[in-house]
Parts: sequence; C-alpha cells; structure tokens
Amino acid sequence: MQVYDTANKLAQEIKDSDEYKAYKKLKNEIANDPDKKKKVEEFEKLRYEVQLMEYTGEAKDEEKNKKLQEMYVALVQNKDIKEYFDLEVKFNIMVADVNKIIAEAIKDVL
Repeated sequence: MQVYDTANKLAQEIKDSDEYKAYKKLKNEIANDPDKKKKVEEFEKLRYEVQLMEYTGEAKDEEKNKKLQEMYVALVQNKDIKEYFDLEVKFNIMVADVNKIIAEAIKDVL
C-alpha cells in the first residue's frame, strides 16, 4: 500500500507545484476568453494533426507545417497566449522528468 500512498503524495505535490498552479490558472483564463480559446484550440488541433502524421510516418505536409508556424508566430504576439505556451512547456517538462525518473527505476523489469 505504501506505493499507492507515495503515488498519491506525488500527485498532490504536482498539484501544489508552481508549474501546475500557474499553468492551470492561465489555462482557465484562456478557456474563459472565447476568442483566445478558439485560436488556441485551432492551433492545438493543427499541431495534433501534424504530430500524428509524423508519428504514423506519413509524408510531411509542408503546407500544414507552414500554417502551423504562421499560427504560432501570430499567437505568441498575444502576451497571455505566449505565456500559456511557455507554461505548458514548463509543466510538460516537469511531468516528463517525473516519468523518466520512474521509468529509469523500473527499466530492468520492462
């Protein structure tokens, strides 16, 4: 049972982290602004499509990549959206680091 207690403690520590709090706060602010929300959702949808194409080995769609770059450049002109993207990266790095630590600890049985 100690493993589950530790996992729950880690989950709470993540929720208490500055990275989580800042990212969640700005994510909620973006979600409550219909214009920003729409723009970010359109960008994330296109980003997902491009990443899925790369993951499945489909040929690169230069037009989609160019549009994605253009959307990003336009979006980061908005201070809140730029900060949102920066916080998203920071939070995702923290989560990836935690996952890496766990994976490293159990790699000998995987």
